[in-house]
Amino acid sequence: MLLLPAMLIAAEGDGPASPFEVNFGLFFWTWLVFIALYLLLKRFAWPAIVKATEEREQAIAKQLEEAKTLNAEAAAHLAEQQKLLGEARTQGQQLLADAKQAADRERSAALVKTKQEQEALLDRAKRDIAAEREKAIRALREEAVDLSLAAASKLIEQRLDSDGDRKLVLSYISSLEETN
Repeated sequence: MLLLPAMLIAAEGDGPASPFEVNFGLFFWTWLVFIALYLLLKRFAWPAIVKATEEREQAIAKQLEEAKTLNAEAAAHLAEQQKLLGEARTQGQQLLADAKQAADRERSAALVKTKQEQEALLDRAKRDIAAEREKAIRALREEAVDLSLAAASKLIEQRLDSDGDRKLVLSYISSLEETN
């Protein structure tokens, strides 16, 4: 359609001499095409464009509302997670403190038990030493009795072997111990 006025102008042979010169035929056809195109767009294209724009606007508004809701939920979840994390840290520190106290108690109990065991071993060793000492003293007494009897028999030239003689010597040795 636009070619038609341009062809008419070219056919006449006398084109515009300057860019500021007005050609009323071109002016008329330009306006006619513009108005026809405007009416066609207004009738068919703009309602679809406006409808699509409004739908898009509504979809964007809905998405923004959903985003705000999700953002609020995420913030609530984040606060809850931070609270849980803080509680977990507190519980962890409490567990560590409890474990440390339990370890200290166990160590103290082990030290007490070890000390008791050492004292028991020491008492048993003292008892064993005393028993061995008594045993050695008894053996020395018997040896002393035998030596005394041997010495006495050498003196009196006879052998004192009876139990009565042995008792006599033992009583004499115990009396010597009591005086010392």
